Amino acid sequence: MPLGRTAFVALAAVPLVVGCGSTARRPATTTATAPSPPPALVAQARPIGRGARFQPPATGPVVGPCDRQLGPRVGVHVEVFAANRVLLVPAGIGTRPPRSLSAGRISSARCYGELVTLDPTGLVLVRPGSRPVLADLFRAWGQPLSTRRIASFSAPTGMRVAVFVNGRRWRSGPDPVPLAPHSEIVLEVGPQVPPHRSYTFPPGT
Repeated sequence: MPLGRTAFVALAAVPLVVGCGSTARRPATTTATAPSPPPALVAQARPIGRGARFQPPATGPVVGPCDRQLGPRVGVHVEVFAANRVLLVPAGIGTRPPRSLSAGRISSARCYGELVTLDPTGLVLVRPGSRPVLADLFRAWGQPLSTRRIASFSAPTGMRVAVFVNGRRWRSGPDPVPLAPHSEIVLEVGPQVPPHRSYTFPPGT
């Protein structure tokens, strides 16, 4: 998830080691830190929510034919925010067990549907030539989606689920949002989170 997450890296300089009895003076240890992240990234960052409500597993059916091989795929990135926290899109959507995991990522499954997630980053891999929509993703996830609800979170009175596609507000309901190649889709219920406009997709997707 990308996901508005910013890593801070601190590098400590290693002091010069001198031989026993040397008169050379040891240089002072210095610490260098990475530059602060841009304010826009800080504004977009939210912590991952804790507990089952924020991390619901994939329990829905496979959408489309379930092939034994993953095959060529194109990427779509989906971010979900609820109650000012990240709601994780889990690994395993659109796959059938048995599954094998490596470092938290699905390395193999019995078969793969029209759309799949192999890790919990929000990266959705779609079979080329298919035309799934957001409703298909949530159906394969096993979670409800409507103008008033995302998973187990409902919009406050008088408000609706907010949807953004490539940083622009989607004015109709979330169900028909196309999972178009290299789209950045953001869904929000609760306090507004500044949406990302793009995502850096892994090579080959």
